[in-house]
Amino acid sequence: MGIVENLLLAVGLAMDAFAVSLCVGATGRVPSKAWYAVPPLYFGLFQALMPIIGWFGGAWLVHLIGPWDHWLAFGLLAFVGGRMLKSGLSKEENPVCVLLTHREALVLAVATSIDALAVGLSLAMLQVSIWQPAAIIGMVTALLSGAAILLGRKVGMCFGRRAELVGGIVLLAIGLRVLISHLVQQI
Repeated sequence: MGIVENLLLAVGLAMDAFAVSLCVGATGRVPSKAWYAVPPLYFGLFQALMPIIGWFGGAWLVHLIGPWDHWLAFGLLAFVGGRMLKSGLSKEENPVCVLLTHREALVLAVATSIDALAVGLSLAMLQVSIWQPAAIIGMVTALLSGAAILLGRKVGMCFGRRAELVGGIVLLAIGLRVLISHLVQQI
């Protein structure tokens, strides 16, 4: 995967954290101004760690599922992207909009990075080195989360669902690219 694919993947994965960070900024319920740095640090760290965990957990499977790896990678990315689209189109209110403690920040960081675990597994199946994507995913997530908190302070929560929709579309597009590029190579 090149830098452009890594950046697109990172932006797609960061959208959950972006949406939650928008909520955090919009509520204005933080203990201090320094607290605005905490969610981006947690989100970035866990978005970087989860693909690594997924990659190492799935690396031993690669030799068993090599013939189907592109289909599985597409399926996982489509599943994650589809879930993000469903969430973005949902009429339900998002109850996770107040962030006051480190424990709550940690729980939200883990919850918003579960999708990155599946992406790490997908990258292992594609036999892609995990280090560059994980670093880019973590940095992009931290930067977008920080920007979302500041944006949330300014404009409120009106963009939260749209951010999830964009993230879902990006992940679906990457999954399609993986599938199409593999099928084209076979022709």
